[in-house]
Amino acid sequence: MKFPWSRDDRPVGLDELEPISVVDIGSNSVRLVVYEGAIRSPAPLFNEKVLCGLGRTVASTGKLDADAVERAIEALRRFHAINRVLSVKNVRVIATAAVREAANGPEFIARGEEAIGARIAVLSGAREAELAAMGTLMGIPNANGIAGDLGGGSLELIDVASAKSTASATLPLGGLRLIDTSGNKLDKAIEIVDTSLAELPWLSAGEGRTFYAVGGTWRSLARLHMDLRKYPLRVMHGYSIESRACIDFCDSIRRAKKIADIRGIEDIARPRREVLPYGALVLERLLRRMKPKEVVFSVFGVREGLVFSLLSPAERERDPLLAYCEDHARLHSRSLAHARELCTWTDAVFSEPGPRESAEEQRLRHAACLLSDVGWRAHPDHRGEQSLNIVAHAGLGGIDHEGRIFLALTVYFRHVGTGRVSGAEDELPTALKSLVSRRTLKRARILGAAIRSAHMLSIGRPGIIDETPLTYEGGKLVLTLPPTHRDLDGERLRRRFEVLAQLVDQRPEIRYS
Repeated sequence: MKFPWSRDDRPVGLDELEPISVVDIGSNSVRLVVYEGAIRSPAPLFNEKVLCGLGRTVASTGKLDADAVERAIEALRRFHAINRVLSVKNVRVIATAAVREAANGPEFIARGEEAIGARIAVLSGAREAELAAMGTLMGIPNANGIAGDLGGGSLELIDVASAKSTASATLPLGGLRLIDTSGNKLDKAIEIVDTSLAELPWLSAGEGRTFYAVGGTWRSLARLHMDLRKYPLRVMHGYSIESRACIDFCDSIRRAKKIADIRGIEDIARPRREVLPYGALVLERLLRRMKPKEVVFSVFGVREGLVFSLLSPAERERDPLLAYCEDHARLHSRSLAHARELCTWTDAVFSEPGPRESAEEQRLRHAACLLSDVGWRAHPDHRGEQSLNIVAHAGLGGIDHEGRIFLALTVYFRHVGTGRVSGAEDELPTALKSLVSRRTLKRARILGAAIRSAHMLSIGRPGIIDETPLTYEGGKLVLTLPPTHRDLDGERLRRRFEVLAQLVDQRPEIRYS
């Protein structure tokens, strides 16, 4: 079967991909990310940032900070060496607000291009907003709301609705810039922020929709909120907070007497801490004006948007979640062909009169099937826990946290069965179960049991389960074995198949054709 999200001509391994290096010279940080290639869901081969603070004094002096410039040049020299070690030929370097606004920006560009060994493209505010939107769509393909990318020097806002980006703006509201223009006074910063936001009447179009928060400062706020909630899944991408709760949280950060007293602050890089109250202030004032339903944090931003802009139309159309899962299965499972067969074989379990599923639930089921064998090399006693950790914390795009947890729990149940619920090693699975609906948990148990049965029948090899169909017949779940596979029947297969049948409220029957 040909899946719409599959591409059979994908290279077998990383060595056949052409890596792409993106260097982002921001107002606060200078970062290098080397991606495995210009594909729909590229994995980073290397990621490093240096918090230089280039934009610290641009508002008050009109120039890039001298010490920050030297740190940035030193970082660019190192990044050039890293690109050389990794044999990266495709190097893209971009600079944003601080460099484009500073009087000594051209001088820095000349030195920077010599240090990095590549041309530096200085983005306009409009282009920066456009790339932020494309980055959001790379990680959240059905995004519908307003995306905001907060840097050290500016805030880019853009209305994102599927593949269309309409209204946009660049505002001088970056954390370092606010510290500079307000004289490091939060009360004065409120006036500056409110005045700037008042000039954007189109922000009202965000009411009742989603606000997508992009940028390191806002990701740090998400991390602190997770710590406050004791949230067990430490994944930034897709983390969501209801708008009212986010306003209250940002307000508490802004009003904190000492940054050092904020719970979880020790996990935030020291150079990032000084801008946190200003990042919280901007988010709070923005949410009050926009009135969105929720805030969703995205780790995909301008850099990913740049990669996305380089993709062919066909590659852009690939589902980012299923593309990632298929690539991951190709590299880490015993058989990609078998993983694909599981997608089709389990279709029957979720057909009438079995559990119903939406198109999105079917998509998540296929993703879980593709990832179901990525932990096969682990010790048998620990495959469940290790596979759960791999999947729960994977670099997945195109999925929210409930979907991510569904994938992780499905693979966990595939290894340990559906009855195990206690023990120290089960602390994370137990915590994750509390974050999803009963329907999602039940579906994970059913699919885990189905995959568990399939692997006992096929021994993880392709060409078997596609010849052993499942059907519902008169209150029974029937597994039919042809003569060529009849001897694969056995006690352990029957025990596992019985568990699956019970979960879908049917009687089990294994039949010979």
